[in-house]
Amino acid sequence: MADFAARRRIMVDTQIRPSDVTSFPIIDAMLNVPREAFVPDGARDLAYLGGPIPLGGGRQLMEPRSIAKMLEALDVTPDELVLEIAPGLGYTTAVLARMAEAVVAVEEDETLAREAEANLSAQSVDNAAVLTASLAEGSPRNAPYDVIVAFAGVEEMPSALTDQLKEGGRIMAVFMSGQLGEVRMGIKVRGEISWRMEFNATAPVLPGFARAPSFEF
Repeated sequence: MADFAARRRIMVDTQIRPSDVTSFPIIDAMLNVPREAFVPDGARDLAYLGGPIPLGGGRQLMEPRSIAKMLEALDVTPDELVLEIAPGLGYTTAVLARMAEAVVAVEEDETLAREAEANLSAQSVDNAAVLTASLAEGSPRNAPYDVIVAFAGVEEMPSALTDQLKEGGRIMAVFMSGQLGEVRMGIKVRGEISWRMEFNATAPVLPGFARAPSFEF
């Protein structure tokens, strides 16, 4: 029987802390949320290695280091409402749920959404809801959100999502340009999003988030 709790501690000590992630809520969440419970059955032994885990259909669970660094930059607080785009099997949702007041996770793949809901329920996560809806449209009926995050790749961020962000709120994703990517955080000021680069990372571009081809005459 694999000692997943020991693997979690090793992950935090060798992947998270050395990446300048010092926030106690993030360390605590990553020590307590069983990553192996949120990956495909055949990938449980890969759960605590340093790489991403394929979820099928071109989707993946990001490597722990990048998730932790994104959370460190977002600085989610216990009074905040978070919209998560593309939660996959629910790992990042469970981590966010330990830090935020509540999490609304939008997943358009019905199989992933059902499994994420079951995984979260099995872990007694009661302040997160998984909705089956278009990723690019979010969940306007629960808006506005303090934080919107996709632990995944985008080429551009749809205005339907930025419209759901509260004034002063933060939005984050991995912006891909070809094979290169960078995590950017945006802050909404007077209705406009001001973006800044946080660190380099890569992730597959989500369906509905590719840049529209530009026509050249």
